[in-house]
Amino acid sequence: MAFDTTVFEQKEFRAALNKLEELLSHSKAVLLGAGASHCAGLPLTNQLTDKALQSDKLSDKSKQILNAIQASFTGAKPASHIEDYLSELVDWLAITTRRVNRIVDSCQVTIAGIDYNNEELLTAIDEIKLAIFEVINIEVDSEIHERFVQALHRPMRPGKVSSSGCIDYLVMNYDTLIEDSLALSKLRYADGLEGGVSGWWNPTTFEQGNLDARVFKLHGSINWAEHPPSTTPLRIAPHLKRKQQQAAKIMIWPASTKYRETQLDPYANLMHRARSSLNPQGGSQRVLLITGYSFGDAHINLEIERGLRSSNGNLTVIVFTSDAEPNGILQTWYENPSINEQILIFADKGFFHAENKQLSENSIEWWKFENLTQILEGGI
Repeated sequence: MAFDTTVFEQKEFRAALNKLEELLSHSKAVLLGAGASHCAGLPLTNQLTDKALQSDKLSDKSKQILNAIQASFTGAKPASHIEDYLSELVDWLAITTRRVNRIVDSCQVTIAGIDYNNEELLTAIDEIKLAIFEVINIEVDSEIHERFVQALHRPMRPGKVSSSGCIDYLVMNYDTLIEDSLALSKLRYADGLEGGVSGWWNPTTFEQGNLDARVFKLHGSINWAEHPPSTTPLRIAPHLKRKQQQAAKIMIWPASTKYRETQLDPYANLMHRARSSLNPQGGSQRVLLITGYSFGDAHINLEIERGLRSSNGNLTVIVFTSDAEPNGILQTWYENPSINEQILIFADKGFFHAENKQLSENSIEWWKFENLTQILEGGI
């Protein structure tokens, strides 16, 4: 369905777009969630959950564990998904691993009345990662993402001045759409891996002085693999045999995990850099554009709020959300007078910025990634 832009004939909503254009001419970062990949052909989180649970990569025992965890989330609001289940499993694994390391007599945990040991949980986690990989590792259309990054790296309208410099992409998704689109758009970027089709973890690549973009994959990536004893990722070309041998070591991790991955590189390094990106120093201004994200990661939400509070007003957050109006943590921030001047919310049925609230009777749908891209291109 074509993007209905008639709402922008109203001066209040036109003013909101003008404000967006003005802010995005400054230094910026972008936070992308699963909703930003849907237009390319990748599943939303609930669709990923359904497909992963049906995957033939899961053994009967892993399905049994997953079904038990899923049942324990009955009534969850918002609805639970595969990352919640993976987080739960990782928490159980932390318990059994601690017991194994301390040579405890009983190293099992009980899930829905059935005991599972450390190895069974490890196997289940590896199989779930393989199932996620199988769902996401499909052919996708990167056209809109290419247009999106090209629009961000130049002024929204010809003749306008842009001082964006290097843009930080804080990516919650496991797919590689942003990296692919930056490369195809001939924009120099670093994602922490040195090399090419095959590569190795080298975070100093983020410090190069000639970059157009830095990509922080905060939940890992389907093209990263762990090769013990190292805990940092390698990117292995798909035509190499060792790629298949290491398939179970795909380096993706869920939103809420507090297990080993969060304490070590690359996760710790990526989070440190993301935190720095959200806390501009020396009086410099930074704009954080958020799209496709449902605010389901408490850790990321905390970092955004910390940036709002500690940046002395120098961080401005622009959120595009499919909710009709601010809900959850967004509502909390919007109603907080100490930070709400720094937050602009482009919701499905209105624009919300501190005391400025403009409502629409109809859905605006400017939150859809393809529609936002059209806006950024100056096509509205």
